[in-house]
Amino acid sequence: MGTLLVKNAMVLVTMDQADREIQHGGLFVRDGFIEAVGVTEELPQTADEVIDLSGHVVFPGLVNTHHHFYQTLTRAIPAAQDANLFHWLTTLYPIWARMTPEHIYLSTKTALAELALSGCTTASDHLYLFPNGSKLDDEIAAAQEMGLRLHASRGSMSLGQSKGGLPPDSVVDTEEAILADSVRLIERYHDASAGSKTQIVLAPCSPFSVTGELMRQSAQLARQYGVQLHTHLAETQDEEQFCLEKFGHKPLAYMQSLDWVGNDVWFAHSVWINDEEIKVYAREGCGVAHCPGSNMRLASGIAPIMKFLQSGVKVGIGVDGSASNDGSHLLGEARQAMLLSRLGSGISGASLSTDGAPPLMSARQALSMATRGGAKVLGRNDIGSLEAGKCADFVAVDMRQLDFSGALSDPVAALLFCQPPKVDWNVVHGKVIVREGHLETLDLPEHVKKHNQAARQLWGD
Repeated sequence: MGTLLVKNAMVLVTMDQADREIQHGGLFVRDGFIEAVGVTEELPQTADEVIDLSGHVVFPGLVNTHHHFYQTLTRAIPAAQDANLFHWLTTLYPIWARMTPEHIYLSTKTALAELALSGCTTASDHLYLFPNGSKLDDEIAAAQEMGLRLHASRGSMSLGQSKGGLPPDSVVDTEEAILADSVRLIERYHDASAGSKTQIVLAPCSPFSVTGELMRQSAQLARQYGVQLHTHLAETQDEEQFCLEKFGHKPLAYMQSLDWVGNDVWFAHSVWINDEEIKVYAREGCGVAHCPGSNMRLASGIAPIMKFLQSGVKVGIGVDGSASNDGSHLLGEARQAMLLSRLGSGISGASLSTDGAPPLMSARQALSMATRGGAKVLGRNDIGSLEAGKCADFVAVDMRQLDFSGALSDPVAALLFCQPPKVDWNVVHGKVIVREGHLETLDLPEHVKKHNQAARQLWGD
């Protein structure tokens, strides 16, 4: 792969343990891994490729901890625009049931293109329905062509309406088929080595769409193979009521009864979690994928993020499905996380600061959640910060543009306080994916045309 020198950054944000921010900083990269980080003059001065990032802020590649790529095909569907979660799902399930492998492939490229242009270098996706011959392989193939790291979640739904679940029977699978396919995918694709581009996650969709037995067997299988576990949890009050009536437990207690807590588990949303349950998350090592845009879109509520952070819970950021957020701008989602946390700060009861006021999430806290926080949630120690030995995953934003005019007294905070634009550079494992604002791994105009055609085919003209 050769060597890469990045030099002259206005500020290089390392997100290392010392939270170093290096003025006039740079990186020296060899074969996809960072060999040196520091002031430009202290780095090697030659490399196979040299990128001068004068005027740019350079920071670790963002990590997306929860998404549903396929939902890019059903954005802003009229009947689902003003619905809460359960009504939104029941409106869209029949449309999603018409998807084909080509829909999965095209939607994956769309989501990853948006993510790459918004600063994401590693994305976790939750694909939980496989109609008409669709497979997780369709998504993995598209991601490999796009060049981003992918944690591909083999989702599942087995509890259809005829058995008391929420999804229609047409989009659920047998538990035997789900478990067999999970083994196939792990054995074929999962790579746990440093710098891996593809990892498999086992991810039954939610407590209201799978049986407890499938949850148990998925957990056993994941631990047998050493892969992570993921599901939606405590997203809405409707879900809490459903779990109490059907299982006799609140959502987290139900997960505990199924051995679904631990360092290898992370939950999407976790909006309706109380103080005692936060202690369980912290004690057991469970992670959280915070999805502020989706929670606002579906009126689900405000997750207690500052309480999570104060308690030592691992928190990352997810853009969630592109039909419950309708976009995949991960840097923008980090900004939403900061602002929504501030809105909820007087409501959540988080520990007060020394002056008696509720603590406000800072721009750097939000950026930390989107980088090293996300890496921790996904169980990776090779990404999330810029330091020697880690993957050369980084992005850069040119601060000499209108969006940041007048904000350069603190350019790092400006990334979050100002409206985030698309990034100018995105590099994954030393390979340039976005160069000077141009996505190098996809012909965007042609792709958008194909994606729109596929969407119209799915939901009708």
